[in-house]
Amino acid sequence: MASKTLRPKGRVIAAYLAPGLLVYCFIVIVPLIISLIYSLYDYSGGANMKFIGLKNYSYLIKDMDFWNSFKNNLVIIFLSMIGQVGVALVITAAMISKSLKFKAMHRNIIFLPVVVSAIVVGFLWTIIYNKDFGFLNYLLKSVGLGSLIVPWLDNPKYVMISVSIPIIWQYIGFYLVIFLAAVQGISKDIYESADIDGAIGIKRSIYITIPLLSDTLKIAVMLCIAGNMKIFDHIFVMTGGGPGTSSMVMSQYAYINSFVMFKLGYGSAISIGILVLSLALILTSRKLWGGNKDEE
Repeated sequence: MASKTLRPKGRVIAAYLAPGLLVYCFIVIVPLIISLIYSLYDYSGGANMKFIGLKNYSYLIKDMDFWNSFKNNLVIIFLSMIGQVGVALVITAAMISKSLKFKAMHRNIIFLPVVVSAIVVGFLWTIIYNKDFGFLNYLLKSVGLGSLIVPWLDNPKYVMISVSIPIIWQYIGFYLVIFLAAVQGISKDIYESADIDGAIGIKRSIYITIPLLSDTLKIAVMLCIAGNMKIFDHIFVMTGGGPGTSSMVMSQYAYINSFVMFKLGYGSAISIGILVLSLALILTSRKLWGGNKDEE
């Protein structure tokens, strides 16, 4: 009886949810609808709008620059899954071990780059990669590996790896915090039983921690895909999509078409294309991860 008395009424719940829902609709749903409408027009700004139906999408499907930028996004996603999610998982396993000291300090240091602006990170790594006074080339020369020095951001062969490293470095701490929070939900009795059975070190991580974090890993993979499909700031600052279009990503391609070339209709079609491809990748990852298990 007491629980019914303390339960808030429906209109009270609606009143609390309304501000957040309104903000979400204003910054997400409304722009999405507007982009969908603009994508059906040949629109370059102002009142000059010509309805062309699905012609923008027909051109988008044949646009090799768009698919090349999609390929670059896939490269970043692949490297980030290894470098962000994978490394964060390894660090999590180390953080829960009894031998590691000053765990809070390590966690804070690793998480620190997450709160730094992506623009700042991009400028910082541009300086690190600089061929004349960059720290990376200086380090290679200092250890006698000067022959390995290359134009990191100016060579199409290395540019995608070079721009992916700052993205990986910045967000390892984000996934580390997610995994550490999930580990807190694992009963200590399980680890104590594992210690008794001799499952320590790597065995403890492989046979206990990782399987129990499978649902969290699934969420981390989806976040990694979603985040890197809309990556923009780092690339814009470090290379601007160059050399040529070798590091162009989809968000930057949409930006160039919309605000540099003033092809707002086509730029909107690119944005919708990004959304569709992102959803397709996320749903595919869910299916591959174990969609059948969820259905069971």
